[in-house]
Amino acid sequence: MPTALAFIELDACGRVTADAAEVLAGAARVGEPVAVVATDGDPDPLLARLAEAGATDVVLATHPLARPGTAVPAAATILAAAALATPAAVILPHTRCGREVAARVALDLSGGLLTDVVHIAGGDALTTTQSVLGGAWRVVAGVVSGPAVITLRPGSLGEVLPAARPRVVRVEIDPDPRLIEEVRLVAPTAPVASRPDLRSAPVVVAGGRGMGSVDGFALAGRLADELGGAVAASRAAVDAGYATRALQVGQSGVTVTPDLYVALGISGAMQHQAGMSGSRTVVAVDLDPTAPIFEVADFGVVGDVHTVVPALIDEIRARREALR
Repeated sequence: MPTALAFIELDACGRVTADAAEVLAGAARVGEPVAVVATDGDPDPLLARLAEAGATDVVLATHPLARPGTAVPAAATILAAAALATPAAVILPHTRCGREVAARVALDLSGGLLTDVVHIAGGDALTTTQSVLGGAWRVVAGVVSGPAVITLRPGSLGEVLPAARPRVVRVEIDPDPRLIEEVRLVAPTAPVASRPDLRSAPVVVAGGRGMGSVDGFALAGRLADELGGAVAASRAAVDAGYATRALQVGQSGVTVTPDLYVALGISGAMQHQAGMSGSRTVVAVDLDPTAPIFEVADFGVVGDVHTVVPALIDEIRARREALR
């Protein structure tokens, strides 16, 4: 079976990001997944997290210049891992750092670069799928020579591997300090209250322009809290100032694949559907019976969110109370 390298990105605090499990799952679609990580700190917490994420093999480099978000040490570690076993593919998250690392690795390995991929199909001929032009088209592509270097859109696969006990191989890297980015300020943002991470939450409640105002958008948060879910927003809601850009779901935002996606006051343009079409169950509430969101919804309510949602919250609380 071929080998597939999975680049493990670290956040500003040096922790394994939420994308790691999905990147590993993407690598497993190609062949034997090998996690590749570079750090300037204690690797033991990283290895423990990678074990939870299903890594069976890990290539690890520790170097004082391998700071989170720096591409040169990360690329050097991937090249060292590729020297141990020629990979059929290198999978990376489609993030700012992941894209830069991918470009460097594709050039050095003479591979083909496939970016913003939403699906990976292994087998005799590796192919990937990209969602383009606002989700209106899907492009299936492969690489004819060299390894496929793939950046995977976070949240697109929605699958993880079972926990494992990884075998660790340590490699030496010698990155040129003149080529490494200088990190002048690290200011990680704290999650909103105690809600789960948007990209991994099993329940997502999203609000759109139909929420009407910032106060109206708070209804999405109230329902999300009742369901133990995360809050999201459409681009229209973000542009209107109802929510922050970090909550945006869609072609130009986050891709989510929850068990339940509740769309409130969202018309459901193709750009938005591109970010939530992998949801297992979709519930939509909107005033417009012809809204495109109803075409992908499993359950739809034509009505005013300001009437429907408070009634839904009351019903949830009543049923919860009855079960006590």
